[in-house]
Amino acid sequence: MTIANPIYDVVFKYLMEDDRIARTILSALLKKDVVAVEMRPHEYSNIEHNSLSVFRIDFAATIRDTDGKESLILIEVQKTWLETETLRFRQYLAVHYSNPKNVRPDGNAIPMVAVYILGHKLGGIKEPVLYVSHQSCDYDGQVVTTGLPNAFVESLTHDSIIVQVPLLHGQINNRLDMVLSIFDQTRKDENDSRMLRFDDTAYSDDADMEYILHRLTMAAADTDMRHKMNVETEYFSAIEKRDSEIMMRDKELAEKKVLLNEQQLKLDEQKSQLDEQKSQLDEQKSQLDEQKSQLDEQKSQMRSMVKMLMDLGKTPQEIATSLGVDLDVVMRLAAE
Repeated sequence: MTIANPIYDVVFKYLMEDDRIARTILSALLKKDVVAVEMRPHEYSNIEHNSLSVFRIDFAATIRDTDGKESLILIEVQKTWLETETLRFRQYLAVHYSNPKNVRPDGNAIPMVAVYILGHKLGGIKEPVLYVSHQSCDYDGQVVTTGLPNAFVESLTHDSIIVQVPLLHGQINNRLDMVLSIFDQTRKDENDSRMLRFDDTAYSDDADMEYILHRLTMAAADTDMRHKMNVETEYFSAIEKRDSEIMMRDKELAEKKVLLNEQQLKLDEQKSQLDEQKSQLDEQKSQLDEQKSQLDEQKSQMRSMVKMLMDLGKTPQEIATSLGVDLDVVMRLAAE
């Protein structure tokens, strides 16, 4: 059978706005029984294909624990095709925390779980689904359980579930693998990436999965849906081209910066060498000046001795012999 590819925003929206399917997918992700969901109105991003490329849906979900206790949580589902857009997730979280609708009457925020469905891999992380849970610890790093959960603590932190779509392939080992298999991009039709190919008999004993596949089959047959998927492909291709150009430009700028830094290091090294040479020359000049000063002093002393001996009636030859210098030196000193 052929189904519409839910990696497309328009298909994902069509899928998740069905309460039964939303409960099925969120229950599998949370590993809890989601008994009711309410999609928050006007919480879509990128349906009109504006400048954003992160798609977001907010749910208020009622979950039932194993002891039968029910509680309300918020689930923020964010999906992106593009690795370069993931930093926008932080902006959406900020919007969530500042929304007064997400605060209980007692002033505490409703607990939240953030679900990130990524169309790309996260570095070297090999797990297709990653659960990031917060813990409360004391100074020594020991986990604190007494008094928890606490409304104040839960209001300021949230757990996250990260799904790496490119890693969703292989054996189906559990309920979550089964549900997320509808996103498995290895099933893409080789002639049309908008469509996935499935063997529907593999899900014949699972009513919820059959229901999901049936809805995606209807989406695949919808002409308007196919057109919107085409528009989305063109839109994201343009964004990928833009981001590739930006990344290439940034790479070139980074390489030039490295080159300039290397050149600056060489210039700094040359300057340091020149400064050292100048310092050595200054030291040599200082030594020469000192030697010249000593010679001038010796010459002055010699001149004084020559004049004194001449005043005593000594002849220049006698003075030269007495001082152990040449006669012309004595004559020159006498003339000064």
